[in-house]
Amino acid sequence: MTGDRVPIGRRVAYLRVRRKLSQQTFADRLGKSKSWVDKVERGVRSLERLSTIREIAAVLRVDAATLLGQDVRPAEVAERDEGVARIRAALSTYGMTAGRDTPPDRLARAVAHAWDTYRHARYPQLMEQLPALLTDVQRGQARDPRAGRAVVVDAYRVAAALLTKLDEVSLAWLAADRAMAAAAGDRVLLACAAVQLGPVLRASARARSVLLAAAYRVAPRDTDSGTPQELSLCGTLLAQAALTAARAGDGRAAGDLLDEAAEMAARVGDGHDHCRTAFGPAAKALVRAEHLAPAEIRHRPTVRALAARLSTEAPILELWHLR
Repeated sequence: MTGDRVPIGRRVAYLRVRRKLSQQTFADRLGKSKSWVDKVERGVRSLERLSTIREIAAVLRVDAATLLGQDVRPAEVAERDEGVARIRAALSTYGMTAGRDTPPDRLARAVAHAWDTYRHARYPQLMEQLPALLTDVQRGQARDPRAGRAVVVDAYRVAAALLTKLDEVSLAWLAADRAMAAAAGDRVLLACAAVQLGPVLRASARARSVLLAAAYRVAPRDTDSGTPQELSLCGTLLAQAALTAARAGDGRAAGDLLDEAAEMAARVGDGHDHCRTAFGPAAKALVRAEHLAPAEIRHRPTVRALAARLSTEAPILELWHLR
């Protein structure tokens, strides 16, 4: 699959198969017919509109340039690879680089800005921000491991979230593990760190047990008396565990876990972002629609559009585009 002599339809077919998508599933996600997809892949129908190419690229989780040929691809690929390399180098410093410590309040604002950048899907900008941010965070952590732990955990979480989006699973796992280590001894921070493990561990047989252990550790004794933070974290982790159960074909367990999460979501309500989870009834209902509802419901354009929006906001939906 090299060179601009490869027709765009063949590139689409190749990338679709790599993503393990059937023509029907691919068509549903695009809002097109299976016949339309078949004609595109066979070269009977041409792809001339850039907006359509971008939609296809989004479903296939590649750059639009990948579908247009190598003449426009190398620079973007090189930029991405260089960005990942800089993040890898920053994660390898362990706070041993020389430099002046960043004031805690300034560091907290920088981490919050990184999360805002991630939520708006500005991944290239976040790749530029992360190396310096991680270096500053690790330098402060090396100086005083107990100070500002919430900011440290948040920094590693956003790094894990971005790296997962970039399919850099090993690095994402490292960042999530760093978050877990920094959170040790604090059940709320541990739950925050565990939220990022859902997408990272999606292919692991132990994912469900890890997520459930974290969920029940932060769960309030009584739902009525739970804080919004506890309910959001526990509900998010339960919903992620439901996704892993659904993927394993255990629909009953997935339904039970989502029912449990639903009670917590109702108490939290929509429009909040406690502990960077964006947990609430709308996100929880969408997970149920995707994994437990009939195909004709979950593939409706309105449902898919809502999923695309929420997946950049709510960690319980990170797995939507990572199946």
